[in-house]
Amino acid sequence: MAAKGQYKTKQREELLRYLRKNPGAHLTARDLSRHFESQGRPIGTATIYRQLDVMIEEGLVHKYIIDENSSACFAYVDPADHCRKSVCYHCKCEKCGRLIHLDCTEIAALQSHLAERHGFAIDPMRTVFYGVCADCREAEQ
Repeated sequence: MAAKGQYKTKQREELLRYLRKNPGAHLTARDLSRHFESQGRPIGTATIYRQLDVMIEEGLVHKYIIDENSSACFAYVDPADHCRKSVCYHCKCEKCGRLIHLDCTEIAALQSHLAERHGFAIDPMRTVFYGVCADCREAEQ
């Protein structure tokens, strides 16, 4: 029997292909299930989770748990992706739920400030700023 992660299936390849086509997207297992169902190629939720777990172990996918009220999100990890680093901040839109990666020096400066001036070390892999994204703000006008 093949070692975990070495068993390649058609469903795994379809999942991986879809994740690669959506770099930076944070997708829930339900999002993935809906996509494949809408394409007439349904993949069971258990299969999706099993394949995502293997891809996480292989370093192909990151899992994000934003808060206790949201489903876990999964994102493809491109070799050039900034989230291969140990720092990965996010913004979450309170209107549409969109999750946005932040990769800017100002955030790193805030992290340093909090550590130096307030003695507080934030966990950059679990830091989420909540607010309203540009698309939702524009739609309100």
